[in-house]
Amino acid sequence: MTNPLPLKSEKPSRTTLRDVAILAGVSEISVSRVMRNAPNISDSLREKVMTAANALSYTPNRVAGALKNQTSNLVAVVLPSMSNDVFPSVLDGIETVLNEHGLHAVLGVSEYDSERELRVVRELLSWSPMGIILTGLHHSDHIRGMIAQLDIPVVQIMDVEGDPIGSAVGVSHSVAAVAAADYLHGRGYQKFGYIGAWSERPGRSRARRLAFERRLAELGTPLVASHISKDRSSAIVGSEATKALLSAHPNIDCLFYANDDLALGGLFHAMRAGIDVPGKLGLMGFNGIEIGKATPLPLTSIETPRFEMGEEAARLLLSQSSEGFRVVDLSFKLVEGGTT
Repeated sequence: MTNPLPLKSEKPSRTTLRDVAILAGVSEISVSRVMRNAPNISDSLREKVMTAANALSYTPNRVAGALKNQTSNLVAVVLPSMSNDVFPSVLDGIETVLNEHGLHAVLGVSEYDSERELRVVRELLSWSPMGIILTGLHHSDHIRGMIAQLDIPVVQIMDVEGDPIGSAVGVSHSVAAVAAADYLHGRGYQKFGYIGAWSERPGRSRARRLAFERRLAELGTPLVASHISKDRSSAIVGSEATKALLSAHPNIDCLFYANDDLALGGLFHAMRAGIDVPGKLGLMGFNGIEIGKATPLPLTSIETPRFEMGEEAARLLLSQSSEGFRVVDLSFKLVEGGTT
């Protein structure tokens, strides 16, 4: 589903290095040294300059010193992680379309950390890319301010539930979670648990958990317990979390996971512990990654169109100046495997 949005109003002019120097009460040379991470900079000077830079949504303009026309064939792409098959697939889709137009993606990884995301975005924008692709709809005011000053196309991926800066393409995570709850309840499971990671910094996984909980309550089978690891998603984390949750709540007969990495770890734990899956314990993941389909018991999961999402993000970026902002809701698919 595609929803056209109106073109945004005129953008503010780009903040200069001199503006930052004036606000910070230091010289332009001092600001330049801080922004270049030069050695022998005092903590007080760095804090003074960065406070002013953040207040003004400042990004250095590295292209200005290298190219007179200040143009670029680069597209900035900020992803939260590259540790599993999810975001590499999205990036493949983005690059497939960009390459057809002689453009190149330059990547930054935020590790689901807002401060790191700010640093990554500032660095990428300093090269004056022709556009930027961000992950998710929730970003700091500093990031929104920097992008507004540059007046470049922006697309946000993975989610469509919120207030996008520009165009957006993704899936409805709350709708997907409700579909998961309805399916698992329909399979006869009654005692549900949930397992997540990254301290639930990804807002999308939190949205799924909350929607999953609400739907279970409506169905008369409220969530028994959840386990949210502070560590990054991995099969090992999923295995350990599954063991811990089942030890504390042995009556749980079905687990819904924030993603397939965690769910596969849960499956491996069940196999080692001799737990009958899906008879005694149902397991369901999210994303539908390839390895989940290749296990002896294929993983039941919500499959998201990651490659297509990347392709559509690049198309939206390239068409934004002529067609305005759009929100594209791509459909997910519930893939029934052998774990439910």
